[in-house]
Amino acid sequence: MIIAVNTRLRKNEQPEGYEDFIFQLLHQVTSQYPQHRFLYIFDKPYPTNLVFANHVTPLIAGPETSNRLRLQYWFNYKIAGLIRKHKVDVFVSMEGICSLRSKIPQLLMISDCRFLQYPNLIKKSQAGFFKKFTPAFLTRSTSIAAVSDFSKSVIADQYKINTSAITVIKPIIDELFKPVHEAEKELIKETYSEGKAYFLFSGNINLQSNLVNLLKAFSFFKKRQKSNMMLLIAGNADDSFKKELKTYKFRHDVILLENLLTPDLAKITAAAYALVYPVLYADFALPPLQAMQCGVPVIATQSGALPSICGEAALYIDSADFKDIAENMMLIFKDEQKAGKLIQAGHAMLEQNQRKKSADLFMQSILKAITIE
Repeated sequence: MIIAVNTRLRKNEQPEGYEDFIFQLLHQVTSQYPQHRFLYIFDKPYPTNLVFANHVTPLIAGPETSNRLRLQYWFNYKIAGLIRKHKVDVFVSMEGICSLRSKIPQLLMISDCRFLQYPNLIKKSQAGFFKKFTPAFLTRSTSIAAVSDFSKSVIADQYKINTSAITVIKPIIDELFKPVHEAEKELIKETYSEGKAYFLFSGNINLQSNLVNLLKAFSFFKKRQKSNMMLLIAGNADDSFKKELKTYKFRHDVILLENLLTPDLAKITAAAYALVYPVLYADFALPPLQAMQCGVPVIATQSGALPSICGEAALYIDSADFKDIAENMMLIFKDEQKAGKLIQAGHAMLEQNQRKKSADLFMQSILKAITIE
């Protein structure tokens, strides 16, 4: 069987950590199913650090999809043409967009429901595109998958689809994210946080990340606790955030770490006192799961998919209330027993998210697309 996969790379348009999710999942699937041939379709040159198995062929099909008009042309003409040329059996789209002109079976992965839940958090053109075309994409697809139970519920309710028709593919976390010994934690802290304990935020820095409220919460924490605790922000920031950080009262206790490689992010995560993830909305949440796999307590927003993703393995906050964020930071800081219970719950939950299981469900969804067609 020949399986074509849309691997268009767009960090700014996808949920936090989604590209990592895609390639971790595809790596596992191609490892488990070497009898099939896979075509990865990019719209521009792909990173040189991506390594493909022998039965995976990467293809670059321009033009680069720099706007919505080009995006439609790419899916409806370039993709459709490649599918015919390579005699593909099934097309897998990882970003909620079908090729409406191709007649072959298609698996549609729904990765982002912000256009329905919080359209103000994405570009107006992006929200408008998905609102207009998602009904057609869902109708055209022969199999549907989602990245969380929450997203599955949102799509089923909005478009009157039976929930049994949507498969949830849970994230596969990079194995680099793992617990480290206390001695290694101290070395990591010496390298990144002046030897001091720290809270960590990991992710893109944008409107959705809600870092202004996190800084307010950290100020509240520092004033109440009088500790030398630091805050590490692992993500790429724009000039406006950097400017705001320069005038922040506790700026000397905040360290911004940009352009981190995955091995470095894994170390920083494993040595954190806790991960604080106060995002305004999330369909998909890789940083909290990475923290859990490292044995680090998680404080996360109670909106969107996070409660369904993290279960009992997180403390939940009102992301709009910086005092609530601070109160939970203080709770983790003071109550080691509570932190330990969160870590145990995280381990128990991740045992259910097996790499092989996610890959099997993904392949079942692919086969379902062909069977239904």
